[in-house]
Amino acid sequence: MKLDIQRCNGCGLCQEVCPLGVLSVEDKKVKISEGCVECRTCLKVCPKGVFSMEDKKEGVLCDACPIMCRIPEGGKGACHRYVNDGGILKRGARLFTYEEVAEYLKGTDPLIERPLITGIGSGTTYPDFRPSPLIVSGIRDGVEVVTVVTEAPLSYSGLKLKIDTDEFLGTEGKRVFVKGKGRRHIGHLCTEEYGSKILSLGGVNILTSKHGIFAAKAIYELLKGRSVKITIEDGAELEVRIGDRPIVNKGIQERMRVGCGSATTGLFAPLMAEAADEVIVLDGHITALFTEHPSGRYLGVKRSGIKIKGLKSTEGRYFLEKGDGWGGTRIQNPLEVIESVDTRQFKIGSTLLITETTGERYAYFRMTEEGLKEAEPSKGAMEFLRELRDSCEATMVSGVFAAGVGGSARAGVTKNPIRLTRAVHRGEVAITIGGARPFIFPGGGINFLVDVGQIRFGSIYLTPTPSFVLPVEYTMAKKTFEEIGGHIEALRPLDQVLEEIGA
Repeated sequence: MKLDIQRCNGCGLCQEVCPLGVLSVEDKKVKISEGCVECRTCLKVCPKGVFSMEDKKEGVLCDACPIMCRIPEGGKGACHRYVNDGGILKRGARLFTYEEVAEYLKGTDPLIERPLITGIGSGTTYPDFRPSPLIVSGIRDGVEVVTVVTEAPLSYSGLKLKIDTDEFLGTEGKRVFVKGKGRRHIGHLCTEEYGSKILSLGGVNILTSKHGIFAAKAIYELLKGRSVKITIEDGAELEVRIGDRPIVNKGIQERMRVGCGSATTGLFAPLMAEAADEVIVLDGHITALFTEHPSGRYLGVKRSGIKIKGLKSTEGRYFLEKGDGWGGTRIQNPLEVIESVDTRQFKIGSTLLITETTGERYAYFRMTEEGLKEAEPSKGAMEFLRELRDSCEATMVSGVFAAGVGGSARAGVTKNPIRLTRAVHRGEVAITIGGARPFIFPGGGINFLVDVGQIRFGSIYLTPTPSFVLPVEYTMAKKTFEEIGGHIEALRPLDQVLEEIGA
C-alpha cells in the first residue's frame, strides 16, 4: 500500500481492522511493517484517504477468494489460511477426518430420533406439576423406548419469515404492521440473507404490548397456512402465506436468484464471455463487473474500459445503495450505474449487457458514435439469460417458529425439570414438535427453532394469553426416563393407548 502520510490524523481505525496486525500508529501517524498483503481493509475504513494501491507484483497472488492477497515469502494471507512457502501457496492447516472432530458434534441415538406417537391431539396438562396426558413405552431394536407427549402452551414465542425476493422491502429495523382496523405493530424487518428478506414477528416484547393479541393472531393465521397482508414501515406491501410465492406491491415474485451478482458472474462466466464485451449484474448485495471480476480475468477476458459506480469491495465487486430499482438497488435506468467509459477500449461496435441476478430485467447496448444505444441482444446474450433464468428456483415464503419449552412442558415429563434440560443438551432425550425435528440452541433452557412447513397445519392453537399451543414430544430410552425422575407411575404400553384411540 502507498501512504499519503500527511493526510493521516492518527485515528487508529486502520490498526483496529488490519487482519495481519502490520499497521501501527506512532506519534499520531500510521506505520506499515513487513507482511502487508494489499488486502485493502485499511483503505476501506480510512476516513482521510491515506491509503492507495501500489499494485506491486512481489509475493504470490492468492486466488482463493476475491481479496486476491499478494502474500510475501514466509507470510500468510488476510484470512490466515494460506502461507507462502518458498513461492508456493500452501494451506496452513492439515485436513481433519470426521473422527477427529466427532467430539464437538452432539448427535442423537437413532433409537430415539422418532417419537412413538405425536403430541397432536393429546391434550394439555395444567397446572404444571401433573404428568403429561400420555406417557407411552414401546420396544425398538430390543430397547424399551419412552415418548412423553403434550400440547404445551408456549407464551413468549415468535415467527421468523423468510421472503424470497430481490425486491426492496424497506430499511432494516423498520416495523412490520398487519392490515386491519388501524395499523397493528407485529414485528420488524430483520435482515437479508442471500437473496431473501427475513421478518421477525412476535416475541415477548411485542406479544406483551398493546398490540400483542393482534400480533399473535397474525402469526396464528400464518401457522394455519393462511394468507396475511402486511406492510413495512415506509416500505412495501406484502401478502404472504407459508409455502406459497410472496406477493410484493401486488406483484407475484417468480424467481429466487441463484446467487448474488458476484456469485452469478462466477457461475456463468463462460457464458458471459460469449454474451457481450462487458456484462454488469445489478444487485443490491454485490453488483459485479465481469471483465474486472476474477472469473473474467481467469478466462483471459480483456478489461472493457467501463467503470461503474458504487463502493468497491474487491476487484469486480461493488456495493450499491439499496432501493426499489433494478436488482434491489436505486438504479432505475440501467445506464445510471456507469461512471465512465474509456472509448479507447470500449470502441464503436462494442456491446454491453446489464441484467439482474434473476434475468427478470435486462438491457443490451451497443456503442455508437452517439454513445451507448439499446440494441437487439446477441445470440450469446440470450443463451446466457435463458441459462440464468432456468437456474433460478421458484420463490417461496417459509417460516421457523422460535420458542422455549417452559414449566408445563417439562414438569409433565419429570419431577426434576433441570435433569430433563440437561439430558436434552446431552442428546439423551430427543425433542420433536408434532414429529418435526427442531434445532435446539445450546446454553440454558430448551430454546428451539422449528420449520413450520414440517408441522401439520391445524396442529398449533392460539389462546388469548396470548400463547401458542404446540404439540411436543420427548423421546428417550426408559433407562434415561428413570434417571431423570420421570413420571413412571403414568407410563403405559403403546399398544394399549393405540387400541383405546382406535389407531
